[in-house]
This record gives sequence, C-alpha cells and structure tokens, in this order.
Amino acid sequence: MRTMFLVLSILLFVVSILLFSGVVFAGDVTIKVSLVNDQGVGKEIGTIMASDSKYGLMLTPQLSDLTPGLHGFHVHDKPDCSHAMKEGRAVAALAAGGHYDPANTGKHEGPYGNGHLGDLPALYVSGDGKATLPVLAPRLKVADIKGRSLMIHAGGDNYSDSPAGLGGGGARSACGLVK
Repeated sequence: MRTMFLVLSILLFVVSILLFSGVVFAGDVTIKVSLVNDQGVGKEIGTIMASDSKYGLMLTPQLSDLTPGLHGFHVHDKPDCSHAMKEGRAVAALAAGGHYDPANTGKHEGPYGNGHLGDLPALYVSGDGKATLPVLAPRLKVADIKGRSLMIHAGGDNYSDSPAGLGGGGARSACGLVK
C-alpha cells in the first residue's frame, strides 16, 4: 500500500510539473512572428503559441516592439510573409493572400460572426509595446491554421466591412508562418 501511495505521489508530482512548466503538448504550434514592410520580412518580435481548447483555438502571444493599442489580427490564406507587388507598388506581406475564408463568404464579420473563418479577436498591445494577452477563436482549431499565416495589422478592427473594408485594420505590420 505504501509503495502504491509513493508511486501515485510521484506521478502526480510529474504531471503537475509538466502542466505548469510550459511544456508544449502534441498539437500545439509555436509561430515565430516578424515585423513586415514593403521591403520584406524584418526583425523577429516574438512568438504566438497556438493550442486547441474545448472552446476553440487559443492564441497566446509573447510579442514586443509593436505599436500600443488594438490591432486587427487574422489568419491569412498562404504561408508567406513576403512583400508583393500590387498596382505597381510593393505591399508588406501581400504574398500571404487574403483572410482565410474556406466557405467563400466574402464577408468580414469578426471571430463570432459567419464571415471569414480567419477573422480573429483583436490583439491588444500594452503601452510598452508588448502583446501577451491570449485570444480565443471559437470557430478554429490548430489544424485549420497549419500551412497559413497569422497577420497583425497596423490599426484596430471593427469586425465589419463598413466603413472600411476588412475591419479597417490598415497595413500589414507583422506576420508569422504557421508550420
């Protein structure tokens, strides 16, 4: 009996260490994020951990060097953060394509609407330029974002196509490839 108690105690100890040590479990993905501009991909600014929960996809950022405030945050179609040409001028991270929209809704309705599946909750950046608050995307799983990119826009997101299209977030300012 005493041996059984000792084995259970050790097992409980090991499980608690794993749960609280930041160990990455199978299925979790760490996404490296870099600043982007019309010249290409720049400085790496941190990571976003993607993991499945019973409530949807949890995205936990550990980012720095961003402009304080709310930022539009989306899953984009292609795993490419490179700049590309549009109407004769280079555009930051344009090679990532548009918002992930497998149902071809053509609508930006935010993470809780019926529009683009790639519409995520806005990313909050604190006054010191860091983003550490997790966001939950209830309609997604890790498997949905693999082989795509995560995009952080320069401005906020109104979860609508009006008055400005795609939530009005503006330029693409940071990007990460989901492998």
